[in-house]
Amino acid sequence: MKPLLSGVFLGFSLLVSVQAFYSPSDDVVELNPSNFNREVIQSDNLWLIEFYAPWCGHCQRLTPDWKKAATALKGIVKVGAVDADQHKSLGGQYGISGFPTIKIFGGNKNKPEQYQGGRTSQAIVEAAMSALRELVKDRLGGKSGSSGYSKPSGGGSEKDVVELTDDNFDKMVLQSDDVWLVEFFAPWCGHCKNLEPEWAAAASAVKEQTKGKVRLGAVDATVHQAVSSRYGIRGFPTIKIFRKGEEPEDYQGGRSRRDIIEKALDLFSDNAPAPELLEILNEDVLKKTCEDSQLCIIGILPHILDTGASGRNSYLDVMAKLADKYKKKMWGWLWAEAGSQMDLEASLGIGGFGYPAMAAINLRKMKFALLKGSFSETGIHEFLRELSVGRGSTATLGGGVLPKIHSVEAWDGKDGQLPEEEDYDLSDVELDDDFDKKIEL
Repeated sequence: MKPLLSGVFLGFSLLVSVQAFYSPSDDVVELNPSNFNREVIQSDNLWLIEFYAPWCGHCQRLTPDWKKAATALKGIVKVGAVDADQHKSLGGQYGISGFPTIKIFGGNKNKPEQYQGGRTSQAIVEAAMSALRELVKDRLGGKSGSSGYSKPSGGGSEKDVVELTDDNFDKMVLQSDDVWLVEFFAPWCGHCKNLEPEWAAAASAVKEQTKGKVRLGAVDATVHQAVSSRYGIRGFPTIKIFRKGEEPEDYQGGRSRRDIIEKALDLFSDNAPAPELLEILNEDVLKKTCEDSQLCIIGILPHILDTGASGRNSYLDVMAKLADKYKKKMWGWLWAEAGSQMDLEASLGIGGFGYPAMAAINLRKMKFALLKGSFSETGIHEFLRELSVGRGSTATLGGGVLPKIHSVEAWDGKDGQLPEEEDYDLSDVELDDDFDKKIEL
């Protein structure tokens, strides 16, 4: 194992390069929270926007083709890029969970389309021109290219803001497994009118990004007074958060679409399942889990003969609890049996002793940090918390090269068994006289 980096303590926040991919001389427009609304949302132009992270290898490989496409489309279609690792709020607003993600902002800027095509400049240009033709066709047909809409007579968008009433509130909201943000408004309220386009835009984005698991609704409190009085509505607009089986809570955030979307995505993450804890069975499992995650948490657990099934499950339970606690980080979580991945253990400097052990790995940068405390909920939480705030120390993984990952059989969930010894039948073996004499002696 190589020594720690010259005594310099580098947090994992420093493992990720912060250098921008694009410069002012490129035809790619660098976008951020300060200029995004002005450049994109309020624009009549068609935009192709890449959401990237500097540490992402796929993003690095896309960069030259993205620049080439931007030059080819100059003056025809706008091509932009957002460093979603730096501008997390902007990435979160559009549900960015992997890199690179490309979205097409066409006629309705509140509902960008996911780009699913190839990553070559030719494929990108063709997709842009196809989207442009559709936009022109819609405009010829009288469809507006506006990014917003008004909700009629104070109600919500028929499609995305759910109109709630005294009659449907309990069934739609209280009996639902989904999380709800509900606006109580009055048609004459000026602040409510200001909130309308923001609420509607947020509803469209949240519906898409949470697959309908977080929903936005609206109640005209001047009409549906029974449900409004039940929750003590006195001022307008009042926004409340409803989760099944819990008392509603007041929304305390900002009133912009970005603030509303950010809160909705936080609520979605709180209710989302924890990431899956996978056994390292082959190289594909490790790569698939770690390559698109900033960090991978890997536990090396004692051999099954040393712990039995109950002991191993207790270690896996600890890891599962921490995976749930840190699920918003979107890290990968893996484990392996001691001795099954010796090359990986050697590259981490933990081979042959000290089980259970744990490492946090940035596979993109081939850096890692080792758990120095106890393999317990408290010890691992402290380890991950230190990394999260940039106080962990790191080293280079295996000389900067991915160690060999061996293909192994999956654990069957049972106690281990020692291999059976073979019985040998010696009845037909004849011994010579010399051997018999030696036995008598």
